[in-house]
Amino acid sequence: MDNGMSIYGNGGAMPSAGRSTTTEMVVSRQAQEVQAAMVIAKRFPRNEVESYNRIMKSCQRRSLAERSMYEYPRGDTRVTGPSIRLAEAMAQNWGNIDFGIIELEQRAGESQVMAYAWDLETNTRQTKVFSVPHIRATKKGGNIPLKDPRDIYEMVANQGARRLRACILGVIPGDVIDSAISQCERTLAGDGREPLADTIRSVATTFEAEYGVTVPMLEKFIGCKIESFTMQNLIRLKKVYVSLKDGMAKREDYFEMLPPADDTEISNPFPEKNEAKKEKSGKKSGEPKLDGIPGTVPKADKKEPEPIEPQFIPPESDPNLPFA
Repeated sequence: MDNGMSIYGNGGAMPSAGRSTTTEMVVSRQAQEVQAAMVIAKRFPRNEVESYNRIMKSCQRRSLAERSMYEYPRGDTRVTGPSIRLAEAMAQNWGNIDFGIIELEQRAGESQVMAYAWDLETNTRQTKVFSVPHIRATKKGGNIPLKDPRDIYEMVANQGARRLRACILGVIPGDVIDSAISQCERTLAGDGREPLADTIRSVATTFEAEYGVTVPMLEKFIGCKIESFTMQNLIRLKKVYVSLKDGMAKREDYFEMLPPADDTEISNPFPEKNEAKKEKSGKKSGEPKLDGIPGTVPKADKKEPEPIEPQFIPPESDPNLPFA
């Protein structure tokens, strides 16, 4: 009997010693799971109309719409696009898509990671293999090595989420993505449960409490006073907030850090004018003054009247007085 080549590629021989039995079992199990998922996807194909409606309905939720877009600066322009949360929601509702992040290997100082998205129905696959150094870059202190396993996990998950988003968006039709973005913007613009001024004030308070971004910094970023902010400006600020919260960018990438106000400038905003008034209020330096009033003679320079001698004052009982 002529035996064909087995899955091990060695003419039906047993697995080599380099791969353990446990490894072979894991590989075989994963292969069977993928084959079963592809068979189910072919037997139960997606209804694109229903999938599209589910995506639009998900984008009508305000919680998803607020985190649907990211934005970060690149040179003189700003890059914006769907966030990982919106990409995951679209993949879940589009159906028959296998996606995820796998850490292939962790060496000393870096991790090899693979992000993938596989449309099991059309057999369209997007895969990105990349390395994540176990360091955290800072502007002041340089690169800080990561030793805590939790810090390493969070760094790998953060970097992997960006590649996963690109993979998911690569297997979903572009027109569906554009429609989802438009629906999220309509959801944010059409909510009239509270006045726009209150919403803007709440957003400004959140920026200052969580990231130290003051109202003047927001006004400089938008280009107008906070009283003139529109819904589009509010959507833009929420995109910035999502980017900051997801670690896509830093505070300094968006806002110009204004110096604190000087107290002396606030108490005396016009020092030159005050000095000029002081000079005009008095005459020359040699002129005598009295109680701060220019042009008067001091009290010490005035002559006191001489006292009347007693012999010139008649006695009160003198009968010759006319008014006695």
